[in-house]
Amino acid sequence: MNMMEKENIVIRVGIADMNIARAPERIRTSGLGSCVGLVLYDLEAKTAGLVHVMLPDSTLSKTVDINLAKYADTGVKATVDMLLKAGCRKSALKAKMAGGAEMFKFKMTNDLMKVGPRNVLAIKNHLSLLNIPIVSEDTGGTSGRTIEFDPQSATLEIRTVKQGITTI
Repeated sequence: MNMMEKENIVIRVGIADMNIARAPERIRTSGLGSCVGLVLYDLEAKTAGLVHVMLPDSTLSKTVDINLAKYADTGVKATVDMLLKAGCRKSALKAKMAGGAEMFKFKMTNDLMKVGPRNVLAIKNHLSLLNIPIVSEDTGGTSGRTIEFDPQSATLEIRTVKQGITTI
């Protein structure tokens, strides 16, 4: 595959999934409602990992073989591990994220129902434990998002339902 062909490659990450991309590839996930798309990247290595987190905490899972990408606590660490194996330096990793909307308004104020904000908080806590700075974020609100990250420029393009496109 020549360089021109590779420039048009967009690696797609599904719900509760993760993957990495190396420039000039780009990486994308859609369907971010209460889910959070977390991008970890090493700008010098021009490499990025993207995890599509659905839930904040894997300890609530009833299964033994859990999907690491599904949960904030396991997904952040698994993405870091994947990037380190790909040659990134932990000290160079930075984060950008989007999602964590409150897609359904409930009359009750039960915090367990507020999955989006809980996902955002859980990811921030795990990034803090790993000393990975959050460069920018577009979280909260009530609209779904699709995100696409370019490891070459470290730009995160966010398409928000009924709000258009922004870049962070």
